Amino acid sequence: MFRKRENNSEEMYEEMGGAADVEMDTEDGEEIGGERVDRGRKKGVKRKKRKGRETAEMIPREDGLTDYDVYIMSSQEKLMNIVIAAAVLFFVGYVFYHNWVISVILMAFSVKFPKIRTQQIIEKRKNQLTLQFKDMLYSLSSALSVGKSVEMGIRDSLQDLRVIYPDPDTDILRELEYILRGLSMNNTIEEMFSQFAERAHLEDVDNFVDIFVTCKRTGGDLIEVMRSSSNTIGEKIEVKQEINTMISGKKYEFNFMMILPVILVEFLAVTSGDYMEPVFTEPAGIAAMTAAIGIFAVAYVVGSRIMKIEL
Repeated sequence: MFRKRENNSEEMYEEMGGAADVEMDTEDGEEIGGERVDRGRKKGVKRKKRKGRETAEMIPREDGLTDYDVYIMSSQEKLMNIVIAAAVLFFVGYVFYHNWVISVILMAFSVKFPKIRTQQIIEKRKNQLTLQFKDMLYSLSSALSVGKSVEMGIRDSLQDLRVIYPDPDTDILRELEYILRGLSMNNTIEEMFSQFAERAHLEDVDNFVDIFVTCKRTGGDLIEVMRSSSNTIGEKIEVKQEINTMISGKKYEFNFMMILPVILVEFLAVTSGDYMEPVFTEPAGIAAMTAAIGIFAVAYVVGSRIMKIEL
């Protein structure tokens, strides 16, 4: 997989005016600024095989830097999410069964919600980082086009992005500040960008870093490569934004449709209690409600996957 990404990046570089005959050694990592940089290893993220796939354990990095595939919930945040999920499950269970015992049993599934919420937070943070990275690319490309060095371009980009993102804790601002600190400690720009790509786990960032490192190695036209790569990556990100905007209305409809069955069942139970009583007391009615909840859960999973469009 890593080899394929390197080859795609190399092809992009060749189309942008770089050297055609470039060999990239990625078996054991890369040598940048006299040091080996192994992007295959992610510090602070343990990987383990589960059902044929690699999954990441939520373990903070040893160096204290942000890994965008990891989010550690505080005990208070985890407890709050469990309480909210338990309340929702209890309400849904009581609406469908009108039985306190079954509703309490359903509350036990709330312990799984913090993991689901963690993945949602990670996905949202990476989407925000992608948009911020696009703005950084445009600013850096503009700085290089007027003859500034990469280091000065990063300083100018930081100033520009501080205007766009006033919050000093914005991810891209903290990353640029860390890159500048690394440069002041005689680290190479290639090494700093590679460290950022290692922690970001974003395809667009990986492609940019591969192109940038290749260009620096081969002495290509950095300004033209930066301009072309920033435009290409920026257009891809903008397409993603347009798709999200187009389906945003459908997402609201989907969320409403997930709530609607609960509202309808409760409405019938309140307005036609005698009509709905067999559903809550007879075994066949309870089985029908259980099947309805199962279909409800399957519809949510399928709908969520349909709404998640990746380029």
